[in-house]
Amino acid sequence: MEPWRPSPRNPTDRIDPNTFRFHFPNLLYASGRKLCYLCFQVETEDYFSYNDSDRGVFRNKVHPWARCHAEQCFLSWFRDQYPYRDEYYNVTWFLSWSPCPTCAEEVVEFLEEYRNLTLSIFTSRLYYFWDPNYQEGLCKLWDAGVQLDIMSCDDFKHCWDNFVDHKGMRFRRRNLLKGYDFLAAKLQEILSPGQQRKRDWPFPPRPGAQVDPRSWVQEVTEPGINTRRHSLHLLVSFLLPRPTMNPLQEVIFCRQFGNQHRVPKPYYRRKTYLCYQLKLPEGTLIHKDCLRNKKKRHAEMCFIDKIKALTRDTSQRFEIICYITWSPCPFCAEELVAFVKDNPHLSLRIFASRLYVHWRWKYQQGLRHLHASGIPVAVMSLPEFEDCWRNFVDHQDRSFQPWPNLDQYSKSIKRRLGKILTPLNDLRNDFRNLKLE
Repeated sequence: MEPWRPSPRNPTDRIDPNTFRFHFPNLLYASGRKLCYLCFQVETEDYFSYNDSDRGVFRNKVHPWARCHAEQCFLSWFRDQYPYRDEYYNVTWFLSWSPCPTCAEEVVEFLEEYRNLTLSIFTSRLYYFWDPNYQEGLCKLWDAGVQLDIMSCDDFKHCWDNFVDHKGMRFRRRNLLKGYDFLAAKLQEILSPGQQRKRDWPFPPRPGAQVDPRSWVQEVTEPGINTRRHSLHLLVSFLLPRPTMNPLQEVIFCRQFGNQHRVPKPYYRRKTYLCYQLKLPEGTLIHKDCLRNKKKRHAEMCFIDKIKALTRDTSQRFEIICYITWSPCPFCAEELVAFVKDNPHLSLRIFASRLYVHWRWKYQQGLRHLHASGIPVAVMSLPEFEDCWRNFVDHQDRSFQPWPNLDQYSKSIKRRLGKILTPLNDLRNDFRNLKLE
């Protein structure tokens, strides 16, 4: 009799409420929870729209002859269900445990096969988060473009509504978020570019790390080093230029950078994306990247961290152009002003697709503060959308196709921004000139 081997299988539709409450809480040390549950949602994308999604739940197999983790069950099932590698897919996972190093490697290989697939992983707990090998697995996922985050209350409610056979029972958050703050901070620490993890052999420093690359090259080429373990291609790949960013998909760009007053159907959530170019005064491109909000950390704060690591040479002037989907909030505006003030060798320009909560006084003050501090804030128009498309979108040599009424929306937002930036003294003078009796 041949041993059992993992093969594609159909997922279950929903799990029992008691199973969800036992296996999914944010706990640091979850005793007795040896099973891993993976709730997934697959969205297939047309050119500018999303089709119906495919949902389900996988659990790890614990067959004594051949174990198969929940992540491996999903990958096997997905390859069987979606054999076309060139189509666009948006996949979301909700995991009770974060992936192990082996599963992380398989996911990275899977993403190499499906180049047009976007994967977001929301995990309830971190599996062996103190182990460097498990930390490295999470970093490999992050470097491959996977969004990683700890499940929040909204994520738990989404799972309850879509993956739990609750039979009409209301969602209750009690005991689900016990370790959320610690786990969120720990994940951010693990994924931090400057985080140094212990390894049993030298590895190229991550971009932004405060490490001299020459010291690493000297270490791996030192006589007596086991070159079979390090392999020559690792050294060559480190010395060659590396890509600086994962380009945005066309659909993501048009959905998130769209400047329509209302979200067009099918409805979706507008998130903050920040695309920036770092250049020398003569126009030489130094670095470019696309960032988005993380839990408890806005894209503007991630941007400041990145630029700090890239512009340590204060004798050299740099110019930065930012394209952002939402204008900065008051806190981020204050942080950007302080950052540019502390780094006078930087010149920053911001182009926003839309104004965030522009009717509230505090948010208007944040925009005025940026403007008064010498940080120009403008509204994106057709030339800016085209430039952002060329530099940050995986457009496959296709030209930018404006959505209906783009110019009208842009002009309307510009008028609103102009009114916000109008000095109050000018308004007072206008009232005085009326000479009302």
